[in-house]
Amino acid sequence: MTWSLALTLAERLSLIATAAFIISRTPALGRILSRQLTIRDKLLLIVVLGGLGILGTYAAVPIHGALANSRVVGVMVAGLLGGPLVGAGAGLIAGVHRYLLGGFTAFSCALAAVAEGTLGGLVQHYYRRGSVPWHVALVAGLTGEVLQMGIILLTARPFSEAWALVQIIGLPMIIVNSIGVAIFMVIVKTAAEQRERIAACQAQQALRIATQTLPFLRHGLNRESAEQTARIIYNSVKLAAVAITNEREILAHVGTGSDHHHPGNPILTSATLQTLATGEVQLAQTKGEIGCQEKRCRLGSAVVVPLKRRDVTIGTLKLYHDRESSITPVDLELARGLAHLFSTQLELAELEYQARLRSQAELKALQAQVHPHFLFNALNTIVSLVRTRPDKARELLIKLASFFRYSLRKDDAPIPLAEELAHVEAYLAIEGTRFGNKLQVVQLVDPAALTCPVPAFTLQPVVENAIKHGLQPKRQGGRIKIIAKDQPEEVVVTIEDNGVGIFPKELDKILLPGYGRGHGLGLFIVNERLKGLYGPEYALQVHSIPGQGTKVLLRFPKETSSQGVKEDALYSCCG
Repeated sequence: MTWSLALTLAERLSLIATAAFIISRTPALGRILSRQLTIRDKLLLIVVLGGLGILGTYAAVPIHGALANSRVVGVMVAGLLGGPLVGAGAGLIAGVHRYLLGGFTAFSCALAAVAEGTLGGLVQHYYRRGSVPWHVALVAGLTGEVLQMGIILLTARPFSEAWALVQIIGLPMIIVNSIGVAIFMVIVKTAAEQRERIAACQAQQALRIATQTLPFLRHGLNRESAEQTARIIYNSVKLAAVAITNEREILAHVGTGSDHHHPGNPILTSATLQTLATGEVQLAQTKGEIGCQEKRCRLGSAVVVPLKRRDVTIGTLKLYHDRESSITPVDLELARGLAHLFSTQLELAELEYQARLRSQAELKALQAQVHPHFLFNALNTIVSLVRTRPDKARELLIKLASFFRYSLRKDDAPIPLAEELAHVEAYLAIEGTRFGNKLQVVQLVDPAALTCPVPAFTLQPVVENAIKHGLQPKRQGGRIKIIAKDQPEEVVVTIEDNGVGIFPKELDKILLPGYGRGHGLGLFIVNERLKGLYGPEYALQVHSIPGQGTKVLLRFPKETSSQGVKEDALYSCCG
């Protein structure tokens, strides 16, 4: 009876595999395994896995007035995935249901369901090395079922019947259900790993394309840059056609349909016009949804994504297949990723256009312009992470986009110190990943100082200078410390490094234009801006000891109206 019961229970594990597959397909899977669940995710797990526990009860085998079942699998997995509260919640749902069915083990089984769900949650809580692996889940399942048998013996009456029942169902349920818990976790984790591999490949492909297109999109969105970009995508991805438009006309079309989608022609497809009008991604899975006005057009499906500059749609990127219903989720995510990167590159192109309108010296200092090497170093850093740490690569892409968006500011209106520090943090996040343990960052900021108005692009050049000239020459790297102190009349920001320091004979020249190993403009124009905005008493203060490090003090008055801040003070430092 024991082994035939085990075989019967094992046959019913198909419910477990089905539930595991369903959960593995949910968008919340990544959050579940990374332990970043929302309230909605937790409620979803409680309901779904509590329901799985109920199904395990209905799939049970009646034995002497009790049920040999797989209820534990759902509630134990709930705890292993969501923590103690989720496990207890799923156990409560399955346990109350079992109690209502009656029988001399009704209370015992209900109590065991809650206890086992909580046990799974405690295992998840104390296992600190990521998602719970299958062998730990197996041991947790074994422990949980042994616990259930103990609860039955302690609480079910008469004891003689409880003992007889445990002798029959104990070993089969302990073995089969613990294996079921392990199988569930294997299926879920395998699906997550597969999803991460796909995401890593997509990110790597998008970054490779973005790197190849960078030299062209730096010149802005025009026919030549669009043609080169579309051809690079077409040669890199298996597609029927690739097209790029601005808000009025086709700029490039490579592949199927190029006989009538000519550059310079007005936009022909309704899906493209809809994207331009709404700024939203359009998925067209049929020729009718594409809406090409040429009846002989062989393009069957498409994804159209907006290209934006500062949240304004300036064009579209279109990926086509020649068969209907051929756009896959991979195509959709690739298109979104490329559009995001291209939008960032186009914002950089606008930035370079602004640089040509103003003097190179002013732009580099006043908008904290980044040398192209920084962009290439950042992209190389991200590429190195896409396979091993895709979540970190995506985080750095967001930081990079945020950093360059901030650099597009055109005016010199004061901003809160909190915004300027956020810009510095985005820069340090990218540099910190590139330098690893060689760059340590410490921030000590008075909360009251965060609202103080400061001119944009004043802190990042100082931080960059500290890294490039203070810490980078040291083989072991060093530490950057950013301190913001709130004082009655002003806020004092100190940027310290424990780098190589500056010799006294150089210290007197450090704020002169053109002095130093770089362009010699960063500290000079930050200093001139502060003096031009607030007066000579607010000039930079630089203190340094060779071999020990450098400290730069910036002072920002809380009230600036009396200082007579001029509208053109942003440009006055260079005459």
